[in-house]
Amino acid sequence: MAFWKDPGMTSTSVSVAGRTASPSTARAINDRLALNLLKDEGPLTAGQLKSLTGLSRPTIADLVERLRQTGLVAVVGETGAERRGPNARVYGIVADSAHVAGVDVRTDSVAVCVADLLGRTKAEESLPVAPEGDPAHTVAAAVALVERAVERAGAARLHHIGIGVPGLIDPATGELNSTGGLPSWHRELATALHRDLAAPVLLENEVNLAAVAEQRMGTVRDRDTFVLLWLGHGIGAAVVLDRVLRRGASGGTGEIGFLPVPGTSGLPSATGCDGGFHSLVSSGAVCELAREHGLEATAAGERGVGTEGSGAAEAAIRAALDSGERGEAFLDTLAARIALGVAAICAVLDPGCAVLGGEVGRAGGDGLARRVEDHVARLSPLRTRVRAGVVGGGGVLRGAVLTALDAAQNELFGAP
Repeated sequence: MAFWKDPGMTSTSVSVAGRTASPSTARAINDRLALNLLKDEGPLTAGQLKSLTGLSRPTIADLVERLRQTGLVAVVGETGAERRGPNARVYGIVADSAHVAGVDVRTDSVAVCVADLLGRTKAEESLPVAPEGDPAHTVAAAVALVERAVERAGAARLHHIGIGVPGLIDPATGELNSTGGLPSWHRELATALHRDLAAPVLLENEVNLAAVAEQRMGTVRDRDTFVLLWLGHGIGAAVVLDRVLRRGASGGTGEIGFLPVPGTSGLPSATGCDGGFHSLVSSGAVCELAREHGLEATAAGERGVGTEGSGAAEAAIRAALDSGERGEAFLDTLAARIALGVAAICAVLDPGCAVLGGEVGRAGGDGLARRVEDHVARLSPLRTRVRAGVVGGGGVLRGAVLTALDAAQNELFGAP
């Protein structure tokens, strides 16, 4: 973390690392970095800010006063009662100075989380959606859901809204590129939320958001580069290189369901992934494989034999973990299938780490991840660690909150 030195601001410009910045630019950079320290480290005294930044005491005093006037920082306490002399004021971020929302949009439900400027959850709501329901009614109900959560959170307004959706997001427009077989209300919801809540809306693919959550609060907090494989009813991947989420020219990075791999009955096409990687590791394929090994592939509330639900695949994997030799054989075969996709990705990107997410990846846990890693080691000369995702079913929602939070902080704190 590099701070702009600003001893007294007596000159008309400041030079750092070969670059020259005006006093106003230097102040903006120092303010941003001080706000980041208060966000990441918690409340600090002026002396602690001086020590962490290396800035002069007068500069810190001016900085703190500027931030207090913006309403982003306030005195939250005092310290030093155990020593002689006046107590030192402790400064902290005013968490309620802004609120954001994350929205997780599925074909059969909508979930929303409202958080303050420090990312602390203030309210959560969810709503089941009838697949055959009227799209206009569904959009109105979803907007009302978000408004209800905002009211419960005690927020006057939302600064940004992050939305996670299935499908491709056009990087040029930020809009849902193609709904394919998805409900029409998915595209309409973003427009309605922007209109009715008067807040900027950020659309992102749901798998990408799960990767954001895993990197910030999950199993890859120590990795700058990794891929996340989403293994569930649908198959996809998110690619993070040097801490940057990569979306591709059309937003299609990670569409590995279409990846041609051995072991399928045919090849995928531009209109369907039945002959691709999807046909080996989707929930339906996992359920079929489980039945071939004599394992139960039915979750509570699902229809029974032939069900394609992620819940059934998850139940089959959990049964396999407790089923001795039959379970071992099933897990090893499944791991070999997953390894085909991982090895193909590694041959192109060499990410060094693959995360198994989605219902199937999380259900398999470390045991399945170890098996996949062993199979990948036989297929690829590139050493690749394989880890189980840990964020859970709320990962997409949390990723949506984090995306909205980043946008709000960038606007309020100043662009990094």
